[in-house]
Amino acid sequence: MSGTLNKVMLIGHLGDAVKMHYFDDKNCIGRFPLATNESYTNKQTNEKVTNTEWHNIVVRNKAAEICEKYLNKGDKVYIEGRLKTRKWQDDKGNDRYSTEIQCVDFTFLTPKNDTLAPENQAPQVTVAKATENNEEPNDLPF
Repeated sequence: MSGTLNKVMLIGHLGDAVKMHYFDDKNCIGRFPLATNESYTNKQTNEKVTNTEWHNIVVRNKAAEICEKYLNKGDKVYIEGRLKTRKWQDDKGNDRYSTEIQCVDFTFLTPKNDTLAPENQAPQVTVAKATENNEEPNDLPF
């Protein structure tokens, strides 16, 4: 294989609501933390140990608006995307780095309560694709 691959697949729970940021040219991004857990049994103490890893998820444009509308803290979601590391400077001028998952596909895994009004329920089709050039996907049911 002559190419490279940058692909991440996660199933986890939202640690907070989707935070939106809108730009002047009608584009937007949504950000939210996603928690994944690893469990194992300590062989020496026979105690179950669970480690939580936090991931910074970034989703763009229409997909971000869908996530904001339907995802809540604690919801389980499948995320597919690629790693991206950003460099920035803190208020003291020190270089800082953030690694994010740039989401290109997601599926809602938490079933929505049947008592919700139809306009507040997640769509039947739960996969939304964000294209590479940030165009809106044309296969969404709404």
